[in-house]
Amino acid sequence: MRQATIRRQTAETEIEVTIDLDGSGRYDNNTGVGFFDHMLDQLSRHSLIDMTIRAKGDYHIDDHHTVEDTGIALGQALTQALGDKRGIRRYGACLLPMDDALVRAALDLSARPYLIWNVGFGVDKIGSFDTELVREFFQALSTHGGITLHVDALHGLNAHHVAEAAFKAVARALREAVEADPRKGDAIPSTKGAL
Repeated sequence: MRQATIRRQTAETEIEVTIDLDGSGRYDNNTGVGFFDHMLDQLSRHSLIDMTIRAKGDYHIDDHHTVEDTGIALGQALTQALGDKRGIRRYGACLLPMDDALVRAALDLSARPYLIWNVGFGVDKIGSFDTELVREFFQALSTHGGITLHVDALHGLNAHHVAEAAFKAVARALREAVEADPRKGDAIPSTKGAL
């Protein structure tokens, strides 16, 4: 069963993440940060990973800790659900258009975290949400999910569209990477024999 539940509690946040890699994209996300919930819903729907996230954070300071810690917990859940990664495709990529925005995402479930982030927003906020937190989320997800992740915004005028295209592009790449490779059976997708 490629499922996991992670609970993370600190002095700043309480997070619970439950995922099913073989789901249908069902989601029930409530972090207390409206725009972020909308992005997590997109991540679930387009990756076909069922996702339930509950978060409580120190919102009186800002949304930073809640967003980052959710990325940490989600990355840990992915790592746990993938196990030794037998039989997966491992790599995924997507070129995703959304109106004026065009975002490219490519990733490797390599257990070697690395983030390349070439995404600019042109504004500091989308509503009340700090745009810099989009990168913070993906940094935490990459680090704690052991993901080599490249995200490039090739076009985009509207910050909401750019952010949403980034989440959807990563989701589609993730969907491809976690899927079973019908040609490899239960082999680990590495010449080293381990990931």
